[in-house]
Amino acid sequence: MPPGAARNALDCALIDLEAKRAGIRAWKLLARTAPQPCVTAYTISLGSPEAMAEATARAHRPLLKIKLGGDGDGERIAAVRRAAPKSELIVDANEAWTPANLKQNLAACAEAGVILVEQPLPAGQDEMLARIERPIAVCADESVHDRRSLDGLRGRYDAVNVKLDKTGGLTEALAMADAAREQGLHIMVGCMVATSLAMAPAMLLAPLARFVDLDGPLLLARDRDGGLRYDGSMVYPPDSALWG
Repeated sequence: MPPGAARNALDCALIDLEAKRAGIRAWKLLARTAPQPCVTAYTISLGSPEAMAEATARAHRPLLKIKLGGDGDGERIAAVRRAAPKSELIVDANEAWTPANLKQNLAACAEAGVILVEQPLPAGQDEMLARIERPIAVCADESVHDRRSLDGLRGRYDAVNVKLDKTGGLTEALAMADAAREQGLHIMVGCMVATSLAMAPAMLLAPLARFVDLDGPLLLARDRDGGLRYDGSMVYPPDSALWG
């Protein structure tokens, strides 16, 4: 099967089945470090500077992921920083920046103390990242899917966002994270909006990651029963009844 959400579902289900049949946890089955409770980013959706500042003030989170969208992003990130002076900030530009505003927006983020910018330019149109001095770390998301796409990141990115729905499962995600680290890239483990069952396998990537963004269930009206335990921004490893 090609990489994608369907293969991810099958891959993680088969790992869960094998672990349960063997009577051991999935990380032991895969010879990986046991996941520990960790801080996950919490997403602030794109909006006006005022609306984003208000949402930030309500969140009270130590690590925030700020969605940006192009024009006016300097004002947005400045407003968020004023509302959360002590939080760590990462930014997801969602491919919305252009070569014309790239340096300006990176400078605005650096001034606000942002520690990571995710996918500022469209995938396939990101060559300018190799020609400028990057004042903060830049992370690839849409520009990277699995190990085969890592070579195209050289000189352009400092980190990669590993998502199981992109890699097509935990098996490839772990292999990709190992390969990226060998190339000197930092790891961010990310997610789509989904229930705890989709987040649980990704917790095995957390020991490898500098940034954890597994807040998908927090963005739902209701998570599945028996889901992951979230205590503020702390997310805890899954019980075996949920997965693994």
